Amino acid sequence: MLDPRLWQAREWVTALTLAAFGLAPVFTELASQPFILDLIARLMILAIAAVSLNLILGHGGMISFGHAAYIGIGAYAVGIPAYYEITNGFLQIAIAIGASAVFAFFTGLISLRTKGVYFIMITMAFAQMVYFAFISIEEYGGDDGLVIETRSEFGGLFDIEDTTTFYYFTWVSLVAALYLVRRIMRSRFGMVIEGAKGNERRMQSIGFDTYKYRLTCYVIAGMICGYAGALLGNFTSFFSPEMMDWTHSGELLFMVVLGGAGSLFGPVLGTAAFVLLEEFLSGITIYWQAIFGVLLILVVLFAPGGIDGFLGRLGRKR
Repeated sequence: MLDPRLWQAREWVTALTLAAFGLAPVFTELASQPFILDLIARLMILAIAAVSLNLILGHGGMISFGHAAYIGIGAYAVGIPAYYEITNGFLQIAIAIGASAVFAFFTGLISLRTKGVYFIMITMAFAQMVYFAFISIEEYGGDDGLVIETRSEFGGLFDIEDTTTFYYFTWVSLVAALYLVRRIMRSRFGMVIEGAKGNERRMQSIGFDTYKYRLTCYVIAGMICGYAGALLGNFTSFFSPEMMDWTHSGELLFMVVLGGAGSLFGPVLGTAAFVLLEEFLSGITIYWQAIFGVLLILVVLFAPGGIDGFLGRLGRKR
């Protein structure tokens, strides 16, 4: 059981970080740095995707190397209807979540019958199938990508064409995703998922159908990531199949491990570190990915638990 003081320290880090995100528009306006607002908006969208991956990776022990496929499905669920001048945001988000759920369900039916490296490879294979499928569809730009000329519209409730409105829409979405995952993992369902990660045979011996639980968790994670993809499509106003390649799934894995797999807020911290370091290092050298690789090795060797684990050890020293 976690030390109460340690838990409070993590709660403070979570609250302060989310508050800083919430107040960012004010500070960027005062500093006349709108670029920073765009950077944080992108960070939060990727954080939602990382939180969804952490649900199956950190809590469920399912190492997916194809999670970026859901980002692509979500983005194209915005872009393809917009291509036909259908910009209803409620419909687009419903398509993004629904299509991601269907893809996760049918691929999960097969993938979850495997374990270890076989699970990793089959999730990557399914993601690459989606990647090449969208490359082959010339109607939607093929490998050149699809331009999204109009952002989603929500019937006059709010206008995400406005940068600040879209920013807060994303911020609320991140808070909601964190709250949803927290509720899931504190429920009986979440306890079964955690238990199956630790000892699946024991959970089966006491009567739980772990395959169904893990499949449900896998589908939920895909739906959340598909929603993040819909946000990313609106944010970039452009999406290409290259953005759902397996290398981007690897980046999501990096974010989760860097922040702390299995912790609630770790993926957000990992995403923040990744995006900020990417921004800084890419301005220094085109080989910034190599530096990231070395960093990941150092984290695995000397900072188990990632940033969240490091904060935990600081709390214990007090």
